[in-house]
Amino acid sequence: MPRIAAIIVNLVPYHHARWEAFAVSSGSETHLVELTDRDDFKVLEFSKESHFLRHTLFPSGKKETPSTLNQTMSERLDALAPDVICVSGWGLKVSLAAMLWAVRRGAPIVMLSESNEFDEVRSTIKEFIKRRLVSLCSAGLAGGSPQADYLVKLGVPRERVFKGYDVVDNGFFKTEGERLKAEGGSEDLLNQKKTFFLACARFGKKKNLPGLIRAYARYRQLAKPSTLDPRPSTAEAAATSAFSLQPLAFDLVIAGEGEQRVEIEQTIREYGVADHVHLIGPKGYNELPGYYAAAGAFIHASTTEQWGLVVNEAMASGLPVLVSNRCGCAADLVQDGVNGWTFDPTDEEQIAELMMRISSDEDGRLKMGARSREIITKWGPDRFASGLKSAVDAALKAPMRRAGILNRLILLAMTRR
Repeated sequence: MPRIAAIIVNLVPYHHARWEAFAVSSGSETHLVELTDRDDFKVLEFSKESHFLRHTLFPSGKKETPSTLNQTMSERLDALAPDVICVSGWGLKVSLAAMLWAVRRGAPIVMLSESNEFDEVRSTIKEFIKRRLVSLCSAGLAGGSPQADYLVKLGVPRERVFKGYDVVDNGFFKTEGERLKAEGGSEDLLNQKKTFFLACARFGKKKNLPGLIRAYARYRQLAKPSTLDPRPSTAEAAATSAFSLQPLAFDLVIAGEGEQRVEIEQTIREYGVADHVHLIGPKGYNELPGYYAAAGAFIHASTTEQWGLVVNEAMASGLPVLVSNRCGCAADLVQDGVNGWTFDPTDEEQIAELMMRISSDEDGRLKMGARSREIITKWGPDRFASGLKSAVDAALKAPMRRAGILNRLILLAMTRR
């Protein structure tokens, strides 16, 4: 069996689930080489029974420089002597340091990528450099269809590109959510028994949270009984209408934190939805399943996103999803009218109308949630494991990709930034 070295920044839950599945199913000697063990999210305690071996280049508190990183990486990989190097993307300094070692030692490289061509404006110079770096790789494992197409465009042969990189531990979110829901939840918000839309995102510009809040305010207008039935014939009819339609108005719960908080809070006040939009702060890995389980639907409104793993988590939790068509996961995970809808993140009226549609049909929403769970079963850790095994096998069988002088110079320059 080949010896595999996977290069990551730090080991967080989705990495753990993916690589545990690969190590178990492939039987390969699997080493995870992480840049640091600092975990800003504080989300996971790791089992000592993992089937992979973990190596930390720079423990918490120890700082690296380009030169110390290249040296430390080289020494660790020399000691491990892997048959294949798996790197997470081409832009991370830790990935570049590992690629430099692989080129010097003649080890095949598997590129793990969640980038797609439309996730940001492309620069001709950057694309040229990227193609040179990707040309050093023998095979690739992409997030899904758009990401696979982009790897092929960058130069990896189609027959050596596989899918399944962007997955989470579906079983954890399903079982934990069901357990927490049965227990009634532990947070005051969950105990209120209100149905709500859930969004989980860092408070940064690309997450489009002010736009989501404006769309939500418009949704509240659409959900008013007076809007839906503006001319009831009698006062009694009006009261009946208000009683029957009021459940349509979901609250909006947003988990996260970041530099855009002030603007987000200002938008909430400006649009008069402070009683219905709840900013609950960042939630750890073990807390999130309770919120997914209590939500009525999930919404992700980013203006650009390489993938969007929170959508995987929501679907594994049995939620219908509303997802921006600028998210890399949309093409593979969201089937319009089946488990939710995609939308233009700049069209706030469309977002409001979809929120209205999904909140006004409880039976349809439950069916969509069930379909989400069915769809995401094909995108779990086992998908990652099988896709990566295929990529490793293809890399080992492929002719060694020779690094010309220009490619070597570019790689060397990138590692010294």
